[in-house]
Amino acid sequence: MKNKFNRLTLAAAVAAAAFASQAQAGGYQINEQSVSGQGYGHAGRSSNVNDATIVFGNPAGMSFLDRAQVSAGGTYLNVKTEIKNVQAQKMLDAGVAQGGAPAGMQVPVGEIPGGNDGDMVPGTLVPYAFYAQPLTDKLAFGFGVYAPFGSKTDYEDDFQGRYFGNYTEVTVMSAQPTVSYRFNDKWSVGAGITYNQVEGELRRQLPSSAAYDPAGDIDSRVDGDDDGWGYNLGVIYQPVPETTLGLTYRSKVDYTLTGDFRAYDPMGNVVRADDANLDLTTPETANFSITQQMTDRLKLMFGASWTRWSQFDQILVVNNQGEQITKETQNYSNAWAFAVGGEYQLNHQLALRAGLSIDNSPTNDEYRSVRIPSDDRRIFSLGAGWTPTDNLTLDFAYSYLTERGTHVEQDRADLLASQQTGGVPVGGATYSADYKNEAHGFGAQLTYRF
Repeated sequence: MKNKFNRLTLAAAVAAAAFASQAQAGGYQINEQSVSGQGYGHAGRSSNVNDATIVFGNPAGMSFLDRAQVSAGGTYLNVKTEIKNVQAQKMLDAGVAQGGAPAGMQVPVGEIPGGNDGDMVPGTLVPYAFYAQPLTDKLAFGFGVYAPFGSKTDYEDDFQGRYFGNYTEVTVMSAQPTVSYRFNDKWSVGAGITYNQVEGELRRQLPSSAAYDPAGDIDSRVDGDDDGWGYNLGVIYQPVPETTLGLTYRSKVDYTLTGDFRAYDPMGNVVRADDANLDLTTPETANFSITQQMTDRLKLMFGASWTRWSQFDQILVVNNQGEQITKETQNYSNAWAFAVGGEYQLNHQLALRAGLSIDNSPTNDEYRSVRIPSDDRRIFSLGAGWTPTDNLTLDFAYSYLTERGTHVEQDRADLLASQQTGGVPVGGATYSADYKNEAHGFGAQLTYRF
């Protein structure tokens, strides 16, 4: 049976890539915007004012800084994934499998060739930089550059789930100018705007014959980019000097990604090219935290974050003429994250930190994909801040992330189309597996005060 790459498979490929880009931006929120905060699990993100990274944590906190300072650093993430209990089946129309006309029902015809090595997330450095400048005893200005969303997965070439996604890279970078004003000893507010750029590339394979041979697969790719504006608001309240409460809100950002679709045969020739447009929204978030100074040396922190993932109820992909290519259900749920942490000032130069975070996943078993095989997380953190001089602080942190074991189960019926049947789908695939993820995060940060 001779097969071709036609418009039906083009639509399927674009749909899968579009779904993945939405999921990547929603499913993997990046928390690495402060190594000093990483040390206590970001428990005091909105209330604990350590350095210029408060520009992101809560812009109202800039008014509590006594002088200008810059904080720059990054966290290196090393992710490990184990894949077990894999079942990957080739599907073929029952009539075609017997050499006849399509019968309208697909049956398994053998295992998809390939492997499941895991460890598909390459090591990644997440950098950031912030500057805060008090202008008066009440007014302050700040600026930051950071990544609020992003993810990357890169499976091996013969990955058995390659027909559902084998490469995903989505990055959102933000620039944030911010101001804050301190009314009195108890109240401070802050506000700013964010300019955001998103870029993404997504790939999956398509079989070129009923053998599902990885050497003959069609490599289908979608890439696109856009920019958008958002805003952030913050407030800090100190009822007494020992207690600080903080609340921060970050708006959603709407994008319309304009991308190109390309499909390549094993020889590198373009067999299909088209345009695709996708509306994408990164969700709004709210964070509340409290910092309590227990003694001159010890302070404890608690934080809670809410993210409105529920707006990802569906995705819609259209071409340049506005014609609907596909519509997919996401059914994400709003999610909460909680953290507790503490900091102990061992002496004038050295501060020790520790924290525990619980981060609940917005995904569910029905819609979880090989691109984002994640579930609820527990994160254990340790950190230290060393201040050799009054102008300089070096912060270091280590975090261990472990996820609850999760299950991925996907199927598609539109991977193969026959010339003899006018492009009617005659073949598909199924993939199911158990995933277990863990990660190590190593962070370093430098703060210099002017």
